[in-house]
Amino acid sequence: MSAKDMFDLTGHVALVTGAASGIGLAHAEILAESGAKVMLTSRHAQTLDPQVARLKAAGLAVEGLVADVTDYDALKASFDATVAKWGKLDIAVANAGISGGHGIVSPEGMIENLPLARYLDVIAINQHGVVNTVQLAAQRMIPNKYGRIIIISSIAGLASELTSYAYSMSKAAIQHLGRMAARQLAQHNIMVNVMAPGPTYTHIGDGALDKFPEAVKRFAGIIPQNRLGQVDELKGLALLLASPAASFINGTVIPVDGGALTMRVPPRRPQP
Repeated sequence: MSAKDMFDLTGHVALVTGAASGIGLAHAEILAESGAKVMLTSRHAQTLDPQVARLKAAGLAVEGLVADVTDYDALKASFDATVAKWGKLDIAVANAGISGGHGIVSPEGMIENLPLARYLDVIAINQHGVVNTVQLAAQRMIPNKYGRIIIISSIAGLASELTSYAYSMSKAAIQHLGRMAARQLAQHNIMVNVMAPGPTYTHIGDGALDKFPEAVKRFAGIIPQNRLGQVDELKGLALLLASPAASFINGTVIPVDGGALTMRVPPRRPQP
């Protein structure tokens, strides 16, 4: 197989959740630019529709549907619509997620003050929503004996980070989901892998990074390059894992973190 063919997605069909902005949008872009037909899904039509229109104007084969990953029937309808339009599903990117709110460096985020309602919201989207996505993708890939499933996690699931309990726990859980699904689905020629980004500049948390420059500084401080990642810097791995080149890459959890995992931040000590 030539180098070009290894990363050529012409004729492939993909679905990306949480694709109206950030990492999901970047991944939808690179898949479409590499030849795939891509269904973008999001909870919010007001942000999804302009991005779908922009990509179509660029000549890319994309469509968009509103679907909440926690609403199984709505998410199933988006998978069904993808197959109805393009005949199959080859690639699924389980990206949709939300921030956990206060981290463990703030009084509001400490275990003794954990807001249960927020915790359940995060788990519903970041964990159960990913399970829904992987299940629906597998159902459509198994008959064709081919597939690439990419789960978007975080390095917060690999090490104790200064983020929320719910966020870190959900990201750790979907890493193990990826390993288990990879083991089961390999017999169907379906590769399942997990991408674990480090601190990356997105608009998660309603643009929290724009509102709190100190948070940007703190996150940059745990990265050897002393800066946050950009979503375009995640595109290369997404293309690899979605492509024919990934035919023997399965069950991995791959950090894309600028080396953040090489540096550990000591916990904040209580003031006397």
